[in-house]
Amino acid sequence: MVLVLEEKVKSDFQGTIIDIETIGDFNRNFSDSRQYAQIAPVIFGFIDCNGLKIYCARSIPSVEKLRSKTRDLLLALEKPFYAFNSHFEKGVLFHNLGERVEFERELNSKKFEAKKRAVKELDIQQYDDPFNDNGLLCKYAWEKGNLGDAMAHNRACLLKEKDILLKRGFREPEPLELVGK
Repeated sequence: MVLVLEEKVKSDFQGTIIDIETIGDFNRNFSDSRQYAQIAPVIFGFIDCNGLKIYCARSIPSVEKLRSKTRDLLLALEKPFYAFNSHFEKGVLFHNLGERVEFERELNSKKFEAKKRAVKELDIQQYDDPFNDNGLLCKYAWEKGNLGDAMAHNRACLLKEKDILLKRGFREPEPLELVGK
């Protein structure tokens, strides 16, 4: 089963901001997409002109249902796609869906910029983020079954990323070499 959270949000931009929460670990032996091959999305959230929507797998068996839903959503969502770290979203989705998902717009000001730093510099509120921009704590919460806090973190990330876009814009992402397992 997949939980859904939907919220009306004023979103005055073209396209869709996507943010995922994941389980699994990086493989630092690779600098291409294979570093994301062991990471699986457990939450797929997005914000667009219609508002904010979050899909959350309830457990490991639900991850496949989320994968299927994500595939359908990506076909329907308005482009361009934005992400705070497009390499991560692009690499994880490639290895989990077996498809290329193009993120045309990057929200971090430079590769490896911490979202926490951008939020502080741009004076953006925390939106009740239970993990204060720490995605690793979200992973642990989801693994322990604390889906409410995991979804609250994803919601906060999406709202912060919307504010980052509206306050400072976007840039073109660096390319990521997509290499199969």
